Amino acid sequence: MSTGRRRIASPSPFEARVGYSRAVAVGDRILVSGTAPVDGDGNTIAPGDLYAQTRFCLEKIIAALRALDARASDIVRTRVMLTDIDRWEEAARAHGEVFAEIRPACSFIGVARLIDPGWLVEIEAEAMRVTKAAQD
Repeated sequence: MSTGRRRIASPSPFEARVGYSRAVAVGDRILVSGTAPVDGDGNTIAPGDLYAQTRFCLEKIIAALRALDARASDIVRTRVMLTDIDRWEEAARAHGEVFAEIRPACSFIGVARLIDPGWLVEIEAEAMRVTKAAQD
């Protein structure tokens, strides 16, 4: 019996090493793993720039959704983890630009640190693919 489970990977060197998928879809639900500001070669992008790192993470999340036949407007929840919660407005600006009309449930969480000291942010997302009939 098939569970309808699909998963996608990204070029991140961490996925195989740690044993996780960039995103997993079961039915219409899609869960996107913690997404850090790291490119396919494992390099931290935009060191010190929280806004740019946040935008990059959100773009990676949206790309993962597209690979699973979903879109940004299907996102219903985000969790934004910041190593310096006092800088939340920089991340919020990027989040607000991407989700101005979508407005998912969202949490900004201050954390002591992330895996790499250059990562200022890591973002998780949850999405529900919405059928055309459900939108009407």
